[in-house]
Amino acid sequence: MPCQFHNPCSHNKLAPQASAVRALLSPEVDMRVGQRNDLASEGMTNSQGETRVARETLGLEMRMPKIEWRSILALLTAGLIVSTGTPIAAPSISTAVARASGNIADELTATDTGPHLGFDTFAYPGDDAMRAWLTADKYRWVGYYLPAPCHNDDSWAGKRDTLSDMGWGMAVIYVGQQTWGRTPGQKIAVTRYVTKRVKQTVRTHSGKRAVRYVNKRVPVRALVSPRASPGSSCSTHLVSAARGIEDANDAIARTAAEGFAKGTVVFLDIERMDLVPKAMRDYYKAWTQRVLDDGRFRPGYYAHSYNADLIYRDVKQVLSGDGISTDPPFWIASTQGFATDKLPSEVGHAFAQVWQGVLDIVETHNGVRLPIDVNVAQLASPSEGYPAGE
Repeated sequence: MPCQFHNPCSHNKLAPQASAVRALLSPEVDMRVGQRNDLASEGMTNSQGETRVARETLGLEMRMPKIEWRSILALLTAGLIVSTGTPIAAPSISTAVARASGNIADELTATDTGPHLGFDTFAYPGDDAMRAWLTADKYRWVGYYLPAPCHNDDSWAGKRDTLSDMGWGMAVIYVGQQTWGRTPGQKIAVTRYVTKRVKQTVRTHSGKRAVRYVNKRVPVRALVSPRASPGSSCSTHLVSAARGIEDANDAIARTAAEGFAKGTVVFLDIERMDLVPKAMRDYYKAWTQRVLDDGRFRPGYYAHSYNADLIYRDVKQVLSGDGISTDPPFWIASTQGFATDKLPSEVGHAFAQVWQGVLDIVETHNGVRLPIDVNVAQLASPSEGYPAGE
C-alpha cells in the first residue's frame, strides 16, 4: 500500500509537492533485476548472455520498503514543502531532518524482514568482479572472510571500505578450529620402534651352537596423546577452551583492524560434526565469553543444521549469564527445502538469521564467473542491525 498521509495534502498549494514525495518514497517503486545498467558504459556487460547453472534458483524482485507518513510530515512541518498557510510552531530544518532521518531508519529496520540474497566465496573476487555482480542486482550482501586459523587466505583484508562504498552488505566470518571428524585429545595407537636386548642362537667356528644377546630394534604399539604439527594454526588437537580465548582475541583484533563498527556480528564458522565433543563445546563457549567480555563486537555462529540446536543451547546459556536476553545470530547450513524466497527461519530453526542452502555452484553475472554458496538473510547486511539485547 502507498503511504497514507491522513489528509495532509488537502490544501491546494501542498498537493503537488506531497504527490511528488509520495512518488519518490512509494513502496511500489521497483528495483527489478536488470534495471542497473551502469556497467554498460564501462564495457563490462555480458554480451554473450548469462550462464545459468542447473541448481541456480530464481532471484527475487526487490522493492522499496514502506516509509510511514510521520517521517514525511517531519519534513512538511520544517518548511521543506510549502505548508497549508496556517501558522504553526515549526521546528528548525535541521531538527526536522534529524527527526525524519531517525524515523525513516527505524521504519526501515522494523520492516526489514528479508529475505535478502547473498553469496560467499573463499577468496576475494576482485573489485571489478564485485562491481559487476552488484550491478547484476541479484545478490545484495557477501560473506567477508577474516584471516583465521582455518582460513589461510587474506585476500578479503582491507576490502571493507571498498565493498561498503559499492553498496554491499556484509557477513563477517571467522573460521576457527575444527574437529575434522576426530575427537580432540583422544589418544591414538601408533607404532614405535624400540631397542631391545634379545637372545640369539648362533653357531661357532667349530659348529657348536651358542647363545648370545644382541641389541635389536623391534616394533611396539603404544597409545599417545596427539599434538598439532609444529607451526600449525588449524588442527583438531588445538581445540580447547584456552584456544577458544586465543582465537577470540584474534577475531576481535582482525575485525577491529578492518574498521567494522562496534556491535558488528562476527560469525564463528563451526563445520558439521557427527558428534560434538566436549573439547569443541568448551572451545566455542570460551570464544563466546571472550567476545562478550571485550564488548566491541557480537558473537554469531555458522553451523550445520545437524549441530545447530546443541550449539544454540550452549551459547544461549553463556549470553544469558551476561544478562543478554536476545537470541544469538545463527547462520545455518542446510540444502533441504531451500529456496531463495524463503526466510532463514524456514530452515527449521526459529533463531536462524541466515540460511545457506546451495553449495559449491558456479554462476556468471555481467560476464564474471564465480564459485559460490547461495544464502538468504533476514537483514540486508547480516553482520549489522541486530537488537542490542539486555
